[in-house]
Amino acid sequence: MLAGVLPPTSGRIVIDGKDLADEPVVSRRIIGFIPDRPYLYDKLTAREFLRFLGQIYELPAAGLEARVAEVLETHALLERADALIESFSHGMKQRLVLCGALLHRPRLLIVDEPMVGLDPSGARQIKRTLRDIAAEGRTVFLSTHTLTVAAEVCDRLAIFHKGRIAAMGTLAEVCGEESLEDVFLRITGTLE
Repeated sequence: MLAGVLPPTSGRIVIDGKDLADEPVVSRRIIGFIPDRPYLYDKLTAREFLRFLGQIYELPAAGLEARVAEVLETHALLERADALIESFSHGMKQRLVLCGALLHRPRLLIVDEPMVGLDPSGARQIKRTLRDIAAEGRTVFLSTHTLTVAAEVCDRLAIFHKGRIAAMGTLAEVCGEESLEDVFLRITGTLE
């Protein structure tokens, strides 16, 4: 719903003062979205893919090439900028998807299971990037079943159970003396 993929079942979604229903195009320009199964155009190069996204986001043509190079360099893909995406490893594709989601400098980044299939180095880089974005004052909304990632990356977290928020707050507020895993299992009724 936050990414605008599904309409809200009730209520309104307002992001950075923009109502998603009333201003869908404007709202989506302030959102970066990384789904759990992103789609890439394998017959494009990384640079072509990012140029395409830049045009969709209506980024100024004058600065687009520099911004594309900047995000590719930040995520260790600049040397492969002109290689076809189909030749990329899983981790490289994940980093390229992140480049695309960050290209337009979104105020809100929505990320669904970003560490799946990544090697430790790639996972560390993604976690560092998410923390850096938050440190800049932007919001990262991370959805994950990997509790250690949530504990390492998130300033605040929420545990959902049966479509409702069952616990929310800082790690210390949610967990107290328990581990996040124990709290999650207790809330979902699967603690042995």
